[in-house]
Amino acid sequence: MPRIIAIANRKGGVGKTTTTINVATAMAAAGKKVLVIDLDPQGNASTSMGINKHGRMASSYEVLIGERKITEAVVWTEIPNFSLVPSSPDLAAAEIELVDMQKREYALKTALEKDAVNYDYVLIDCPPSLSLVTINALVAANAVIVPLQCEFLALEGITDLIRNINMIKKNFNPSLELQGVVLTMYDRRNNLSQMVEDDVRGFFGKKVYDTVIPRNVRISEAPSHGKPVLLYDFKCTGSQAYISLTGEVLKREKELAA
Repeated sequence: MPRIIAIANRKGGVGKTTTTINVATAMAAAGKKVLVIDLDPQGNASTSMGINKHGRMASSYEVLIGERKITEAVVWTEIPNFSLVPSSPDLAAAEIELVDMQKREYALKTALEKDAVNYDYVLIDCPPSLSLVTINALVAANAVIVPLQCEFLALEGITDLIRNINMIKKNFNPSLELQGVVLTMYDRRNNLSQMVEDDVRGFFGKKVYDTVIPRNVRISEAPSHGKPVLLYDFKCTGSQAYISLTGEVLKREKELAA
């Protein structure tokens, strides 16, 4: 079985999708076989990889409700070792369909156990809510990465998210671990970024990655070109930060698997 990592935060606009696709890209460059599952109905991970989520293709929606196998929904990207299960707007209705399913919290876990053995890592881009879809991701995952924007309001709700993770660990997935918290959109010219960093490191300690992701225009531009920033501008500070972050993620994975 691959190692499964959910990238989650109940708040939107904190860099979940950007973190998912760029860590996946750096993992693939390091020789790891990586699958990204886009579970957000907005489909930003799919769009960021240049995939038309409105096209006629199987998606994570069909996988989640049991109509398709993961291998039937996989789309290969231009990056070797990197494939993706695209999102669909129909995911917004998955909540209703999952309610009546037996073991509804385990739908994604079951799909992955049946059909994802050829990958080293599966990264799940979660929607910005604690919905049944997000619960499915956390029940299936071995670990969670929480991107946290360096702004005051981003701190609100983080304790609720950790409480939710602990609840899922207690009731559904005892092996679930918080792999780490990554600080995103960091502006060194802004005292607030430093204050948020100090607060987060004071609360989470070593769970916070040493690498911080800077506020960088190239990171913002890359999705409109259907590319991860690592392909769009490898030399920019955003790309170098994601390479560093991925090194930390892989190191922690070795420690968790030991």
